[in-house]
Amino acid sequence: METFSEHYESMKAALEKHMPGVDMALIDKAVSYADAKHCYQKRKDGSPYIIHPLAVAEIVAEMGLDVDSVLGALLHDCIEDTDASHDEIAKLFGETVAELVEGVTKLTRANFSSTEQAQMENLRKMFMAMSKDIRVVLIKIADRLHNMRTMQYQTPDKQVKKCRETMDIYAPLAHRLGMQKMKWELEDISLRYLEPEAYQEIMAYLNAHQEQDEAFMNTIQDKIIDRLSRVGIDATVYGRIKHVYSIYRKMQAQGKTLDELYDLYAFRVIVDSIPNCYNVLGHVHDLFSLVPGRFKDYISTPKPNMYQSLHTTVIGKQGIPFEVQIRTWEMHETAEYGIAAHWKYKQGTGSGSEKDFEWVRRLLESQQDTDADEYIQSLKIDMFDDEVFVFTPRGKIVSLPAGSTPIDFAYAIHSGVGNAMVGAKVNNRIAGIDTPLKNGDIVEILTSKAAKGPSRDWLSICKSNQARTKIKQWFKKEKREENVAHGRSSFESEMKRSGLPLSITIDPEVGPQLLRKLSFDNWEDMYAAIGYGGLTATKAVGRIRDDINKALKNQANEKLQQQMNPLRTSSDSDKRNRHAVNGVIVEDIDSIMIKFAKCCTPVPGDSIVGFITKGFGVSVHRTDCPNAAQRSHPVQAARWVKARWANQDEQPFETVLELECTTRDGLLLDVATVMTTARVRVKELFGKDLPGGKSVFTVRFEVKNVTELENIRNKLMNVRDVIGSRRGQN
Repeated sequence: METFSEHYESMKAALEKHMPGVDMALIDKAVSYADAKHCYQKRKDGSPYIIHPLAVAEIVAEMGLDVDSVLGALLHDCIEDTDASHDEIAKLFGETVAELVEGVTKLTRANFSSTEQAQMENLRKMFMAMSKDIRVVLIKIADRLHNMRTMQYQTPDKQVKKCRETMDIYAPLAHRLGMQKMKWELEDISLRYLEPEAYQEIMAYLNAHQEQDEAFMNTIQDKIIDRLSRVGIDATVYGRIKHVYSIYRKMQAQGKTLDELYDLYAFRVIVDSIPNCYNVLGHVHDLFSLVPGRFKDYISTPKPNMYQSLHTTVIGKQGIPFEVQIRTWEMHETAEYGIAAHWKYKQGTGSGSEKDFEWVRRLLESQQDTDADEYIQSLKIDMFDDEVFVFTPRGKIVSLPAGSTPIDFAYAIHSGVGNAMVGAKVNNRIAGIDTPLKNGDIVEILTSKAAKGPSRDWLSICKSNQARTKIKQWFKKEKREENVAHGRSSFESEMKRSGLPLSITIDPEVGPQLLRKLSFDNWEDMYAAIGYGGLTATKAVGRIRDDINKALKNQANEKLQQQMNPLRTSSDSDKRNRHAVNGVIVEDIDSIMIKFAKCCTPVPGDSIVGFITKGFGVSVHRTDCPNAAQRSHPVQAARWVKARWANQDEQPFETVLELECTTRDGLLLDVATVMTTARVRVKELFGKDLPGGKSVFTVRFEVKNVTELENIRNKLMNVRDVIGSRRGQN
């Protein structure tokens, strides 16, 4: 079992190596605080919980970050798992450390294995955290890395779930941040649990060939060192076998066995200056035969994650191809630790920006007006695929996903350029807007003030999510009526193709449920979304197909029951409305189940009307409810009945208020105080921030009548920064 002292000494050694002069008294204070807070917790292997924060802090120290980051790593689970608070940590260790811990806590609570919609929201939180302070995400990656290193103590189901999440989110994120060393380890550990047979096969092969691999690498290494020393270039040279997951991917992509793979070896040459990088390249090409098309210059054209290096693939006399990477020491540090190394060299203050991380800004933008599962899929393209580097006519480099077209280029420059595009030139020649761009192309976009905007066909041509999102935004803004008509036609065609009746969408009982499933307030908004490409008709119908079939089945059963035992009514006015159920009297119907519609949450004092549902009694709506507006429709009119409140004892009814607010600290507490003072039973109170400094608070509570409800509404409207209210959905 791992011990506290072993991990403490290991962390201390990392601090002394990578952060000389660090205030160990402050570090020890954080260790003692975290140890005390976690004293009743154990790791899965039975070891003290404090070992995990110590290990995460060691990883953060190896990145070369600052003392606040190490403190944040030591305390990163305190708010999540103990009674520690933000204020307490801020008082003891400073506001910056408390903010880091709070940020990591929010990411820890994100569930990346949930539905696509929730996953998209959680990824947005991560990118927002990244754009505010990159250290939050770096600590979280370190946290995930240590958890992966101890994955053997988890259950098989948990191992698969966490490893899949790591492969989908954390390893590619480490790649995008340039943290290759951590990316490789995350990938290799994940493969071990996701594809154990393939992992063991590769490991067995590497172990069996270890001696001959080392002999080959020593031969090549000595040859390069000998040449560079003879020409007076001081360099560090070493070889390595490519990591396990990289070999696995090559096997899958090329459809080859391990014996058939050749490019398993990579050599690094690290020098002290950029001119020497190119000098070394010349000598390497003189020593070995160049493999055509396998040279890449990432020094003059760095990757978006700041990676710089010269890559060339060559073949020696043995006939075995291998890759040589040539870089400076600063480039090497950046290649190993990515943005963390960049931080170290630039002596950053901790606040990143979207300007520093252009791809973060693109990913945040691309979430808008995008269907969730489409966003997750396109995210993998924008985050994880190879890039193509092209130039503007003035020489500015633009990086795009591989396979991009002039449309993608235009929208990468500016949405106005894309919307006004009428053609393109590639390398000074007229080219089609669907022409795939290649590295080094010079692209010029031809625009016109008379341009009518993008075509819907462009959505299937462009490759980047950024371009697709901006095209959809244009159609959403400029073509509302056209979108609604186009979307309605597509939706109705898909419903017909699926054998589903359109009349079900106007059913007051079923229609609102379908809209909630689709996350829209009304059908017109849904049609518009289909029209501008934010949602496809196939996906929309697919999401509600089961609900429609269930409703149709219930309606058929109810019709059969009515035929066998029709509702008894009486024309005798003295016998009408004999019994109240749940405080409501329904005209002409006696002893039937009553429920209150969740779409409008009526309470005593509201004007109400009843709707005879299919198998669930009578649903009571407010007369001003949008769904009750359907009672004049000839198809539904017979199912609407008169209803009124009975004289009753003070029975409580649930209702919901939604408050529109200007965002500020402490507002939620002020709202809660009003509800407490009013002495009403609050069932639920939560809020969410919106763009533009706005917030929406939802309060679900019990009142006895509409008078009490209006009194509480008036009190809430008197709270500072509450600017509006409306009756919401329960």
